Amino acid sequence: MEAGILLRLVVPFNPPRRRFTSRRRSIRASLNPQGGYQGPKPKTNWVADWVSKNDDVARSLPIYVGGVSLLAVLFNRTVSGIAYVADASSSQSRADLLTLGLAVTNILNGLVWLSIRPKTIYAVNPNGVECRRIHPYLPDSVVSELLWAWESLSDVTCCRSLVVVYDSICILQIGFADVSQSNGIEPIVVDADKLVKGPLYNSLAKSGSQSYLANLSLYPGKSELPFLPSNTQAVILQPLGDKGIAIVGGDTIRGFTTSDQAWITLIGEKLDATLAKTVNVMPLTPQEKS
Repeated sequence: MEAGILLRLVVPFNPPRRRFTSRRRSIRASLNPQGGYQGPKPKTNWVADWVSKNDDVARSLPIYVGGVSLLAVLFNRTVSGIAYVADASSSQSRADLLTLGLAVTNILNGLVWLSIRPKTIYAVNPNGVECRRIHPYLPDSVVSELLWAWESLSDVTCCRSLVVVYDSICILQIGFADVSQSNGIEPIVVDADKLVKGPLYNSLAKSGSQSYLANLSLYPGKSELPFLPSNTQAVILQPLGDKGIAIVGGDTIRGFTTSDQAWITLIGEKLDATLAKTVNVMPLTPQEKS
């Protein structure tokens, strides 16, 4: 009896359990006093870097591999003493024929790589004159917002022309514009009524979403935008609610990134909210504001 009591006192039946808490591993990056970066470094893809720096060599590589394979097959036939005439009953001949086929495929593949090259995309100088037409009866706050939108797009993106049409009124035409054929000096005036009645505007109004013409020369709707420079490379058509449109012309094919398109969408929504409060009290005679 006493032994049982002594055992309970010495060895507890329910010993306390330790709780293990997991510690999260964290990676810290800091700058040393000399200004150097201390922390994880991004991995470098050596193969991709080498191919980008040696494009011609990488495209010619299949030709070299195929040529070496052909010479290796001929050398093997010569050393082994097998006749050059293919014999279907010989396993060596069948293997050589297969190797020859793969070598010729490599050579043809290399020739295709050399003949087909991606077109170099570069920014062009717009063919036209600079213009700055703003509706004369806009409040200063609206004018400041329009100019802010233009400066934001022209500084950050490839935008070189901006036209804003709202409620069949040309609110803003700024940047480069095509030259009028009548005098060869003045920029072409935007015909807002003709633009609104055209299929390009109607299709945009039905969809209600942004339309990106990445390569304007491939679209027949280019004829509806005669006021843009003749060599405009890309255009974004941004609806302004259900009453207007913002036409953004760029100088580079596929020059507007996904972030640029999202930014233009937000600018369009902001301009729509501002112009909706102003256009209803404006005269309908578009003039130029200096």
